[in-house]
Amino acid sequence: MTHYIGILDGHDDVWGVRIPDLPGCLGGGSSPEVAIRDAVSAMAEWVQDRQDRGHPVPQPRSAGDLMRDPAIRADMLPGDAFVVLPLIVESGRPTRANISLDAGLLQSIDMAAKARGLTRSAFLASAAREKILAEV
Repeated sequence: MTHYIGILDGHDDVWGVRIPDLPGCLGGGSSPEVAIRDAVSAMAEWVQDRQDRGHPVPQPRSAGDLMRDPAIRADMLPGDAFVVLPLIVESGRPTRANISLDAGLLQSIDMAAKARGLTRSAFLASAAREKILAEV
């Protein structure tokens, strides 16, 4: 999985994340967690738009490379922090996958999916997204 480094800034209920390797790609929200999730969503849209237009997607730099970049250092304020952001770009093309799960767990998944009005696949995909984002 590809990860980009974002720069988190803000205070109180105004937070932002800018992604230096994806110019103009920003996220924001009322808390650091909300701003980070918004940045992950913005990255997916930014990358998808670039791909749709036939443009290359910039390679992510490491945190060390960003810290050595004079332009990044000059732009950072006290209290700003680097955050690691997973790039999750969906293709819109379903792919069949054969997985093995405990029968009892599968039954619980089916019940939880039904209670939410989701298919098993949609439930598992949303759970996977949540798990990936929880690591941020």
